[in-house]
Amino acid sequence: MQSLDPRALGLALAMAVAAGLVGSFAVMRRMTLAADAMSHVALPGIGLALIFKLQPVVGGVAMLLLGTLLIWALERGTRLSTETIVGVVFSAALAAGSLLASGEELIDALFGGAGKLAPWESAAGLAVAAAIVAFVLLEKDRLIVSLVSPDIARTAGIDVARLDLLFLAAFSLTVALGLRYLGVLLMGSLIIIPGATAKRLARSLHGMLQISVALAVGATALGFVAAALLHRETGPLVILCSASFFFLSLPFRRTA
Repeated sequence: MQSLDPRALGLALAMAVAAGLVGSFAVMRRMTLAADAMSHVALPGIGLALIFKLQPVVGGVAMLLLGTLLIWALERGTRLSTETIVGVVFSAALAAGSLLASGEELIDALFGGAGKLAPWESAAGLAVAAAIVAFVLLEKDRLIVSLVSPDIARTAGIDVARLDLLFLAAFSLTVALGLRYLGVLLMGSLIIIPGATAKRLARSLHGMLQISVALAVGATALGFVAAALLHRETGPLVILCSASFFFLSLPFRRTA
């Protein structure tokens, strides 16, 4: 069995907590397809970072945040659905990223590759994960009200446009946390699958958040252990564990 890097595992578990929380709201906002596509926006940033000999994650984060602003501005200006806008931006980003990265670099960008974590990466990642978790927990009531009725939210004094931007930013940063392990093709799945599974099983929002986090953390931990045992890449195994939880939940029905 290969040794597990405690620093890498700790950051991955922190990423999973953030993914579970953000994913619950993404599922409730019906961003299931958009969430998966949005992770691909990082690809051209990774490609540019590789060209200029920078850390790939830096380019991915920069492009994700830029894509977030673009998606938010287009959604505000055109009144098109989030999924429609993300689909267009995703297609353009995937095409551009495929041109900028090639060979083994493209495979690592698409599917992830663990490697050795630098101390600054671990510290920055944990800080970002903590900020995402704090945002969701502090703003969950406002997120729910704006989800149920934006008009009621505005009447209650909630800045819906600002809240939407902050949620999209939290989503993008969650994707960025998982790029090293899961890549742009798989990270969206870890955000969506635990949330979708939790929605089937939970009786309340609080329960949904708890179950989603537990499933994301469990899938990540099992994926890391399986990768060490089987000498395989971590990302696909994490997603297979997460998908297994979903299929195992199918016989169960939520009761009121």
